[in-house]
Formats: sequence, structure tokens, C-alpha cells
Amino acid sequence: MHVVWQGLLCCLLGYAFGNFSPAFLLGRARGYDVREEGSGNVGATNAFILLGKNAFFLTAALDILKAFFAWKLCAYLFPTLQAAGPLGGASCILGHIYPVLLRFRGGKGLATIGGVVLAWNWEWFFILLALAAAIAFGTRYVSLVAPAISVIFPACYYWMTGLLLCALILLLPALPIFARHWENFARIRAGTEMRTSFIWNKEGELKRIGKWNQKTQSQLKRRGKP
Repeated sequence: MHVVWQGLLCCLLGYAFGNFSPAFLLGRARGYDVREEGSGNVGATNAFILLGKNAFFLTAALDILKAFFAWKLCAYLFPTLQAAGPLGGASCILGHIYPVLLRFRGGKGLATIGGVVLAWNWEWFFILLALAAAIAFGTRYVSLVAPAISVIFPACYYWMTGLLLCALILLLPALPIFARHWENFARIRAGTEMRTSFIWNKEGELKRIGKWNQKTQSQLKRRGKP
């Protein structure tokens, strides 16, 4: 029973960390509700769309750090619980995707996965970061990265540690991550999903998918092109 309570506390702590939303706070400071504008995603990508590259890097860094500290804090508080870090990290990802403070309208989990990987092993963080870049530029779609890494990371974790239960815990966020990307998959099939070139050619990509209009131009003018 003691182990059960420790596990529940890890889940609660991780979920609480996940509810911290830098994209939402930065958007509010600039007069945006990121849940209603841009892609509607409460994460670094929509921060880039609405607020520019500086907001993107700040949001991504903070989302990584919240997952990193969720894992580390749980592992520190419950050193005898082998699954403490994975429980805290996985719960942080779920809290980021479904934050109760934002009426369960959160991000898509990529940066928080990165924070969990970093908390586990910094070398694997850079290995999977390189793999994420290869997926993004190889497929031309950033939206394929989070679903892929959400499955690859737990497999790598199990391969390196042999801890099946912890690996399965880390695999749990994969299902909501795939669910959150279902519309992206549909747009990829339809040819209307943003490609990776959006990073350096925003106007061209918006025109390609038919979303370049007067409203878009006024929004870019309002915040300044990143």
C-alpha cells in the first residue's frame, strides 16, 4: 500500500508540473489565447506561429524543463520506488496534453517527451534529438516527430535498462499523443499539413495550404514576422 501511495503522489506531482503552460502565459501577455488562434495548440509550435522564434525557444525550453524536474523531483522524493521518475515524467506529459487548468486543451507533448528523456539520460536526449531532426526533415513533417518518439523512446529505455514496467509506463502517453495528432495525419494525406519548411518559409507554406489571407497578414503585422 505504501508503494501505491508513492506512485499516486508521483502521478499527481507530474501532472501538476504538466499543467504549467508557458505558451499560454506568453500568449496572454501578448493578447492571444493560443487555444483559439493559430493552430490552437498550447505548445512551442503555436508559440512560433503566433509569437515568433524567441517565444518558440523559450516555450520549448520551459516545457522540457518542467518534464525534467517532474522526473527528478519524484525520483528524489521516493528513492526506493523504481518507477518514481517514469511515473512523474509520464504524468507530466499527460498534464501538458490534458491540463485541467486550461480545460484539458493542451499541447501535443513533443518538448515534454524531450524533458523526460533528458531526465533519464542526457546522451540519449541528443541521440533522440538527432533522430527527431532526421524524421522532421526526412519526412518534411514536424508533426510526425512526437508520435514516432513517443514509441521509440520507451523501446530504447527498455533496451538499455530491462525495466519492463517502467518502459510500459513511459509508453502510456503514446496513445493520447497519437490521438492529438490524428488531424495532422489526415492533413498529411490531404496534402494540407504544414511542412518543415514552414520554419523558414512561413508565408510560402501558408499560401501552399490555402491559409494565406488578410487575417493572416494582419496577424503577422501585429506581432512582426519572426
